[in-house]
This record gives sequence, C-alpha cells and structure tokens, in this order.
Amino acid sequence: MLYTMYELNRSWMNAASSWASIGAEMLGNPALPFGYNGFSPVIASALEVFAHASANYGKPAFDIETATVDGQTFPVTEAIVVHKPFGNLLRFTHTGLPANAPRLLIVAPMSGHFATLLRGTVARMIERCEVYVTDWADARMVPLSAGEFDLDDYIDYLIDYFEHIGPGAHALAVCQPSVPTLAAAAIMADTKNACRPLTLTMMGGPIDTREAPTSVNDLAMQRPIEWFRHTVIATVPLQYPGAGRRVYPGFMQLAGFMSMNMGNHMQSHYHLFKHLVAGDGESADATKAFYDEYRSVCDLNASYYLQTVEEVFQKHSLPNGTFVHRGKLVDLGKISDTALLAVEGERDDISGIGQTKAALHLATGLAETKKQYLLAPEVGHYGIFNGSRWRDQIAPVLEDWIARFDRPALKVVA
Repeated sequence: MLYTMYELNRSWMNAASSWASIGAEMLGNPALPFGYNGFSPVIASALEVFAHASANYGKPAFDIETATVDGQTFPVTEAIVVHKPFGNLLRFTHTGLPANAPRLLIVAPMSGHFATLLRGTVARMIERCEVYVTDWADARMVPLSAGEFDLDDYIDYLIDYFEHIGPGAHALAVCQPSVPTLAAAAIMADTKNACRPLTLTMMGGPIDTREAPTSVNDLAMQRPIEWFRHTVIATVPLQYPGAGRRVYPGFMQLAGFMSMNMGNHMQSHYHLFKHLVAGDGESADATKAFYDEYRSVCDLNASYYLQTVEEVFQKHSLPNGTFVHRGKLVDLGKISDTALLAVEGERDDISGIGQTKAALHLATGLAETKKQYLLAPEVGHYGIFNGSRWRDQIAPVLEDWIARFDRPALKVVA
C-alpha cells in the first residue's frame, strides 16, 4: 500500500511539474507579452524551481566521453563486461592508457543511489587506470525469478568481478561497500585466490560504527531489526518487472537523507531561485546537476538491506570477529598481502572519524608498511569522492598508493 500511494502521488507531481515547466517557459519567453511584465522573471524562476524539485528522475548515464591526460584528450569507451541480475560490471578505458596500466575496481554503494553518483570518482581515476565499476541494479526492475540478493550474494558478486578482472587488480570501496569488500578480500586471502586485490582503498566506510557514531548510526541502533522489517520494507507494485519483490524503496531512503539536512537543501533551492532570477545560468545548472543525481534513487532488495542494518550497524559483526559468509567465519587476520588505505573526511556526518580507520587495526596479519591512513581536512562525506578536494588532494594519494604496490599481471580477456 505504501509503494502504491507513493506511485499515485508521483503521478500527480509529474503532472504538476510539467505544467510548472510550461508556465516558466511562457513567462520567460520575450516573444510573448508575459515576458515584459516586471514580475514575470520572478514567477518564472519560482515555477522552474518547483518543476525541477517535483520532476521524476530515472537512472542517469555516466556520460564520461573523454579523459585528459598530460594535456592530451582521449575518447573514453564504456562497456558492460559482466552481466548479472543484480548488477553489471562496467569497464572504462581509453587509448591513452599504457598496456600495463593499473586495473581498478571501484565498488559503488548499494545504498539507494545509482553507481553514477561516483561519476567524478570514475572520471578522475580513468586518467591513469583501467577502471571497472559495479553498476548495481534497481531491485524493482529485477524479476522475482532472479531469486533473492543478500549480503552473502553481494560478496560473491565482488569475488566474481575480481576473478573476471584477473590477478593484479586494485579495489576502491566508497562508503557502504567498504564492509563487504574488506570481507571479500579476507575470504580471497584465506582461500589463496590468485585474483585477490593488490590494494584496497576504503573511503568513508562504516567498518566500525561504534567509532564517532553519527545520526545515521544512532537511528540503526535505536530500533530493533523487526521495526525496520515492518516499517520501511514495501512490495514493488505490478507495473514494474520486479512486481512482488520485497524492497527498501529508494524514495524512503532519499526522504531520510533529505530530512537529515533539510535546512541546507532548502537553502540550496533558495539560491537556485536567486540564480535564475539574476540570470546566472551557470550556477543554476550546477545546482540542478547535483540534485538530478541526488534525487535519482533505486530500491534495495529487502534481504540485503535488513542484513546490512543488522550485521553492520547493530551487531558490529566485522569488528567483533563474528561476521559470517556462507556459514564460515570471516577472519580479517588472513589479509597479509592486500595493502589497505583508509580515507576519511574531517566533516563526514555519515561515517564518523575512526570508523574506516578501524580496518587497519583489524587486519592483524598485515604489515604496518602496507597500511596507510588519510584524514582529508574540511571534507564532508560526498567531498571524499567528488569535487575539487577529491580531484586535487585525495586522488593523487590513491594513485601513489596504487603505483607503490602495482605489478604487471596477465589480463583476463573478456
């Protein structure tokens, strides 16, 4: 019923958004008499803000067409190299990369947003690396015939991806996937899998949420798992391929994130209104581009979501040494040759300082020379992997870390 009511409301809002957009165009058109009214630009700007805020957003495209390296520009090729029901593996490359360029698997969060949230991350790392990205599927688009998907499946997917890329790859996990990627590295080390990553960089990840807990962590701890099961889980309506699948809807996660910083979001839209009135199209487009991505959300399979809440945020299974994959205990002490880099933002309000760094202490079998920690000053959660500080301050550290441990390896042909 919850999902159906949302879809009904979304239909109404789409109609209102369309009418508001038409009205904005009419009032702002100098060829029409409305354009000569002194209040027309103000009203048109208000309608445009409303139209943008109430529009429906689907899955965005990466749209990374070129990469500039040492002053030269090269066309970028994007391809699906592994297809799975709950997530494809994408590869980004360009002709300017040497044959022995490092291969980097970027593990995108499965937390309500699409992998394109890491567009800036991919665009920066493609300059020097052959980049692979986990492109997780929207659960409402996955038929029930594809089966379930939980945290165990997530780890299995990662191991399959590493095996496709082949020996000698590197990994970058952004936020939520730090936990399953670290677990995958430990499992592959324990089984002596030749395709285990040479390095693993974790950025803003909830390895141990007991360190500097944030409001996100507090919410997970304040409610029993049954509350989440009965309150935030819904059934996909009939109009989608995944009809009947139990999911944590993306619109609910977006509402939660928006409510955390409602004042900032309102201020951003007020600034958008002022930019439109003033005719500052560049600033207005920048704000629109951010919210186009931010409001593009997807559903999470219920089993995966509930297991993540319970194991990561409530039981703290990984730091407590009780994390289990397919019935077998995951021992982080088995990691002995995958170098670990932990990156945190000084102003991160989602993963507090120390939560990602905890991974370095938990990897007891890894030499200290293969561990590094970076605290990015004045950087929030999204600034860790997007924006100027990511490009100019954090990415160079990651590139140096990869180069330090990279070694040529035979590539697996797709």
